[in-house]
Amino acid sequence: MAAMDTTTVTAIIITIITIMGTAMNDAATSRDILRLAAWLSPAFPVGAYTYSSGLEYAVERGLVADAPMLERGVTDVIRFGMGRTDGGFFVLAHRAASTSGFDTLDEILAWSDAMRATSELALVSESQGDAFLKTVRSAWPHEGLDRLHAMSVELCRKPGYAVAVGATCGFHGVPLMAGLSAFLHAVAANLVSAAVRAIPLGQTDGQRVMSSLEIVIEEQAPALVDIEREELGAATPIVDWASMQHETQYARLFRS
Repeated sequence: MAAMDTTTVTAIIITIITIMGTAMNDAATSRDILRLAAWLSPAFPVGAYTYSSGLEYAVERGLVADAPMLERGVTDVIRFGMGRTDGGFFVLAHRAASTSGFDTLDEILAWSDAMRATSELALVSESQGDAFLKTVRSAWPHEGLDRLHAMSVELCRKPGYAVAVGATCGFHGVPLMAGLSAFLHAVAANLVSAAVRAIPLGQTDGQRVMSSLEIVIEEQAPALVDIEREELGAATPIVDWASMQHETQYARLFRS
């Protein structure tokens, strides 16, 4: 976890606070900020640092070799790939949790489980989602989270990470725009952290990439707040291909 140092954690917190201060009338409280900083911190025990979502193979093939290439790649992931899809599931789960729509949450669990292009991307989502829900139920308990866990067990489906985080924000009353912006930032930050280690890329260059992605997140989050399930989807086949190839990559640092 060397790349996930205190500088990175501080940058995440500062970005969250900045986004919340300008986000479309979302009245995020200091408690909301503190909870998001905790839930989406690299220190939260979901093992995010062990996954690269296929980026490790892309680095090996020379498809991502420096900071500009990384910036373009993560931008596409946020706008057109798993960032958009997971952002959509975050919104749907937040909406269902905020309105006690447990029947809808049932369907969202199933769709999130099904919409994974590769076995490793499924592993990333379900492993992190299961770990997140387990920890947050213990440290920030809520009846809705207990019901989500029971539903997950009954359906034999571990909750996707985006669903678990989105539902948690909804049950605990964290405003949608604030939570979604912070979630997309965390998705980007994890990819950048993986690249810092895999390319390797300097810490300062990694933070320059994160700085450049702020505008991408600020544009993407409002575009997702009214998304419906039928609109979910991705258009980044190269990411899926890299993930498939990573399954048999000879030397690996990451689980995906």
